[in-house]
Amino acid sequence: MTATVERTAPAAPAPRLWTTTFTLYFGARVVSLFGDAMMPVAAALAVGRIYGISGVGYVMAVWTGSFVLFLLAGGVLADKVGARTMMVAADAVRVLAQGAVAVAFFLGTPPMWLLLATSLLAGIATAMFQPGVNGMVPLVASDPQRANGVLKIADAGAQVAGPALAGMLMVLTSAGVVYTVDAATFLLSGLLLALIRGLPAAARVKSAFLPDLREGWREFRARSWMWSVIIIWVFFGLFVFGPSVPLGSRLVGERLGDAAYGWVMASLGLGTVVGGLTAMLLRPARPLAAGGIALFGFTFVPLTLALQPALPLLMAGHLVGGCAWAFWSVMWATSVQTQVPYAVLNRVTAYEMAGSVAGIAAGQALVGAYLLILAPRDLLLVSTATTVAVCLALLLTRPVRSLRAVPAKTPAGDVQV
Repeated sequence: MTATVERTAPAAPAPRLWTTTFTLYFGARVVSLFGDAMMPVAAALAVGRIYGISGVGYVMAVWTGSFVLFLLAGGVLADKVGARTMMVAADAVRVLAQGAVAVAFFLGTPPMWLLLATSLLAGIATAMFQPGVNGMVPLVASDPQRANGVLKIADAGAQVAGPALAGMLMVLTSAGVVYTVDAATFLLSGLLLALIRGLPAAARVKSAFLPDLREGWREFRARSWMWSVIIIWVFFGLFVFGPSVPLGSRLVGERLGDAAYGWVMASLGLGTVVGGLTAMLLRPARPLAAGGIALFGFTFVPLTLALQPALPLLMAGHLVGGCAWAFWSVMWATSVQTQVPYAVLNRVTAYEMAGSVAGIAAGQALVGAYLLILAPRDLLLVSTATTVAVCLALLLTRPVRSLRAVPAKTPAGDVQV
């Protein structure tokens, strides 16, 4: 009697992430994220010195409003002419907008109309740029989950270093230099994106604008797991993201000082790095369910702000929260990129981003009204309870809980050059 030995085929090696294409895209994203992170600080410090808090509010409101209003158009255009093309064009517009403000500061005091006009252009350009950020990942990386993990880590670094760089430049140089450096980040981003060649892409959509917009809505509406998350996320934006940032800076700064708040934010950034690395290693069969479980860790952010513990515990809470947030973000981005056909990915991304941003913007606008009813600590306890409720809602929603991971597919069709 002869024994038979069953041989198993060796596991296929993991696809290489750091190809020339992905390296160029990663470099473009890093410098663009730095530019995005510098813009609010530059506006707050430079514009605030001239026109006060109200002037800063006007400039930022114009940017946010134009971004939200043109985001859906950006998704349609990205599917029509290609994500990379739209991103390069958007970077060119942002170079001109920020460069014009820099020149105005070098020459003297920029008029408010110029600041508002350039803010409008920058907001529209960002709306043209952002849908392609998600749509480019399947084109430049054969393993979107690992790519999203790396990009999330880069995002965390930019959120810490970008504002710090803007603040340091304001102290050591001038507003003109800050805006010049900001413009340079978008210039470098556009150049790196322009160097990318030979990307596979779906055939360009040929229909008119409104039918394309309606098709994107149909594709978005057809995925119950997606619109369910966005509906849940509106409450997260209204009662968690909106209040947490302004209240956190106030409560921590008044009690422990501005330096302590910097350490707290650095801990949040470090947690984001840990969460991004974890998301690169773990491959859950049900990514949104795993992300929803991990997101419970974000509860520690508003909870520690409300309880006002000593600085080490406050930093630990934000470390855990940053890790939870990054892991969820990677699971969500990867699910969208792998579950949605590439031909409509940019439009669907625009719809899901518009829903998410709208909730956060409304929450930020309503903070003052909330504080007429609740004390800051009580409002943060509401944020804590809302985080728990959001996580439970994600796990109790069957299409979200049961969504299974699918292999990444290389978009077939034309080749971008």
